[in-house]
Amino acid sequence: MTEPRPNDPTGRIAGIAEAAEARLIGLRRDIHAHPELGFEEVRTAGIVAAELARLGIAHRTGVGRTGVLGVIEGGRPGPTLAIRADMDALPIHEETGQGFASTVPGKMHACGHDIHTVTLLGVAEVLREIAPMLAGRVALVFQPAEEILEGAAAMIADGAAEGVDMALGFHNVPDRPVGSFGYVRGTGLAASDLFDLTIRGKSGHAAHPYAAVDPIVAAAQFVSQVQTVVSREVRPLHPAVVTVGMFQGGTTYNIIPERVALKGTVRTLHPEARDTAEAAIRRLVAGLELGMRVTCELNYARRVPPLVNDDRVLDPSVAAIRAQLGVEPEAGEPSMGSEDFSAFSERMPAFQMLIGSGAPGRDDRLHNAFYQPDERCIALGVQALSRAALELLS
Repeated sequence: MTEPRPNDPTGRIAGIAEAAEARLIGLRRDIHAHPELGFEEVRTAGIVAAELARLGIAHRTGVGRTGVLGVIEGGRPGPTLAIRADMDALPIHEETGQGFASTVPGKMHACGHDIHTVTLLGVAEVLREIAPMLAGRVALVFQPAEEILEGAAAMIADGAAEGVDMALGFHNVPDRPVGSFGYVRGTGLAASDLFDLTIRGKSGHAAHPYAAVDPIVAAAQFVSQVQTVVSREVRPLHPAVVTVGMFQGGTTYNIIPERVALKGTVRTLHPEARDTAEAAIRRLVAGLELGMRVTCELNYARRVPPLVNDDRVLDPSVAAIRAQLGVEPEAGEPSMGSEDFSAFSERMPAFQMLIGSGAPGRDDRLHNAFYQPDERCIALGVQALSRAALELLS
């Protein structure tokens, strides 16, 4: 264990993080073996609450249904910093074969939210110890249901953002080696919108299509046309992705069905592109009704805004990583992925820290049945986030 030196935050933070590492890894493996989906995180929230109680940190449960909100008061007046970790798992059957693999068929922590949960518990332990050094207070946000993009809004509706002046999020990144850190300046993640489209025609015999109205042909036309939204309507310098992820209709070879159902997503980084894409899809659906003789029901839902990293939180956090770990964080590019920490970044200055979790010799990706992050990222993340909180509340 690193010996902390008097009045040296670097050594003190490192010492607490390293002393807690084995316990945090044990908690992570327990949570990993018992994954819970969005708004089902009762057991996980119980572990979090028990750990906060053990540390003597004031907290409340049931925030945003299954979230936990802890509070650490600093030694002097100042702003409030929220640090957020997500807790939910994914509907994926684990294939890793690890000794602590999921015990629940069809559910797995394939995005590392188990890593995130225990990392924030480690941060809680560090910040409790150095609380007299903080000017302000820290809100520890243990959030449910990130994977379905609903948990942040639910916690905010229950008051998790009240009085908060800035927010710090983080995510493990398996395509970065453990020990490395990254950031994206400005917009880091995309807005995410969903659409459900039901196309109704007139069923009939495959031998007599003139006597029917074929919704499969109309749906195929829509899938082809909707790709032109990005290629021909959105500005080339404004990234956008439109994906149809479900195409469902028909029962057998020789029957033209009555209806076809489609589901899709729209990802954008700029408000203008977001508006353009929605308007274009609505127009294409209207044209489908006119040109293909079908009737359509479109439900278009704007889910989460882009996640925007604010320099006022980003720059002190990057400096904190450099000071605490001697590592130079790497600037990265925006991703078309989405994440509901953007509900915080929409309301206040925020930054999502990227923490390398790639294990040597592996090529892991998130949302994969064989995903195995390097657990050394936990204690390293604890140090980086704790030092960032100290810098932001100094």
